[in-house]
Amino acid sequence: MPGCKEDRQSHHSPPARPSEVRSFRSHPDLSPPAIEITAQAHDNAPGYIFIAPKKGAGQDGPMIVDDQGQLVWFSKNRYATDFRVQTYQGEPVLTWWEGKVVAGHGVGEYVIFDGSYREINRIRAGNGYQGDLHEFFITAEDTALLTAYVSIQTDLSPIGGPEDGAVWEGIAQELDLETGEVLFEWRSLDHVGVQETFREPPQDPGTSLDYFHINSIDIDFDGNFLISAKGTSAVYKVEHKSGEILWRLGGKESDFKMGPGTRFAYQHDARRQRDGTITIFDNGASPKVHEQSRGIVVELDMDEMSATLVREFTHPNELLSTSQGNVQVLPNANLLVGWGSAPFFSEYSNEGELLFDAQLLGDGQSYRAFRFPWSGHPSDNPAVTVEQGPDDKVTLYVSWNGATEVVSWQVLAGSTPNQLKPVGAAPRRGFETPVAVRTTEPYVAVQAKSASGRVLGTTKAVKPEDRTAWRVFSPPVSS
Repeated sequence: MPGCKEDRQSHHSPPARPSEVRSFRSHPDLSPPAIEITAQAHDNAPGYIFIAPKKGAGQDGPMIVDDQGQLVWFSKNRYATDFRVQTYQGEPVLTWWEGKVVAGHGVGEYVIFDGSYREINRIRAGNGYQGDLHEFFITAEDTALLTAYVSIQTDLSPIGGPEDGAVWEGIAQELDLETGEVLFEWRSLDHVGVQETFREPPQDPGTSLDYFHINSIDIDFDGNFLISAKGTSAVYKVEHKSGEILWRLGGKESDFKMGPGTRFAYQHDARRQRDGTITIFDNGASPKVHEQSRGIVVELDMDEMSATLVREFTHPNELLSTSQGNVQVLPNANLLVGWGSAPFFSEYSNEGELLFDAQLLGDGQSYRAFRFPWSGHPSDNPAVTVEQGPDDKVTLYVSWNGATEVVSWQVLAGSTPNQLKPVGAAPRRGFETPVAVRTTEPYVAVQAKSASGRVLGTTKAVKPEDRTAWRVFSPPVSS
C-alpha cells in the first residue's frame, strides 16, 4: 500500500545484539534501545532529547535521554509518535500519540502526562474519526490540532485511474481540549484535487490511494493554518474560518516562484518561525528525488511571490530518509533535526555547524525528535536492587525513572526501618547508579538527594532473609 514507513507497524524485529538494548538491575522491566553518541555535544541548547523509538531493538515507547545518551525516562511498550513537551493549562506537560497502525494510518489517541508522569488527559479525534499519528499540537488557547484519515470514493481519471476510485482523504481538526468539541475541520478533497498528487493509482482497485498524506499542521502569525502534504509535495496556507487555500508552496501548482534549492519532495513538518521563515524537513525520497534528505529554511517574499533558500542542513552520512522527520528551531537559534526513518537526531548551529549527533542502535526509528528543558518529579519511589559481595560488602543499584533533580544517592542502614543512618553515598551516574558500601545492619534504604542536599525520595527499607536476593522494585511509571 502506498504510504510512508511510519504507517507500517512491524511487530517482528530480528534478535537484537546485547549492545543494542539497555538493561538495568533496578528496573529489569525496562529494555529501551541504546543510544550511540556520534558527535559529542558542544554549544548546544539546554534541555533533554525527546524521541519515541519504534520498530527496532528493545521496547517501543516515549523516551527522554541526555546529551550522553543516558536514559532519563522511558514508558515501555507504547507504539508512540510525536513525543514532546507542550504547555497545557499553563503548565509544561508531555504529549504524544499512541495506538496502532491499520491500513497504513494511525488509529489511536493523544496522551497528556503531567510533571509527575501521571496521565491527566486522553484526547480522541472528533466526528467519529480515528486519531492519526502525524500531529498533536496544543495551541495557546488550549485547543489541539490533529490529523485523521478516511477512505472515500472519488474520480481518479485525472491521473489515469478509475472514475470511482478509492482515496485516503486527509483531515485536519481543531478540538477544544476540555469538551472535545470540534471547532474546525478541513478535508483535503474539498480543496485539493487528485491531479495535484505525485502518486499513481494503485494496481489493486481495492487499495485506497494515499494521494494527499497530511503530516503536519501549524499556525501562522495571522491565525491561519499551514498544512503539509507529503503526497503532493506541497505546503498549503489554509484560511482558518472558511478552509479556503490562500496559497500553495511547492508542488505542481505552487503560487511561489521556487528559487534555487527550494524545491522539496515528500516533505514533513512545515513550521512558520518567528523571523518569518518556514522550516521544512525535505525527505526528497519515496520515490527518490534528491541524493540526501535535509532540513531547509525558506524565506517567502509575499510581494514578489517568490521563495528563497536561506539555509540547508544535511548529515555527514548523507542520510536519505524515506519517511518521517522534523526540524525544530531552538531558543538559542540552533536547529535540531530528527531524521525520521534514518535512526539519527542532530543539532546544528544557525550557521550549519554540527554540534551534536546521536543514533538509535538496533535499526530503530523515531517519527520526530525534539530538545526541551524538562523537570520531572515521579510520583513513585526510587527502585533498588542489592547484591551481596564478599565479607560485609553490598552493592546497591538504584534508579528513579524520570527524576531530573537527583545529583547523588545516599545509602542508609540500621537495625530497624525507623533507625537508619548514612553508611555511604555516590554521585548519580546515568539512569542507574551502583553504590558499594560495607554494613552488617539488617535494614538498608537509599535516598535520592538534590544539589542542595534536599531528600527527594527514599526507597523502602528492606530486611530480606537472604541478602543475595535483596530486591525492591517500585511499580513502573506506566506499562
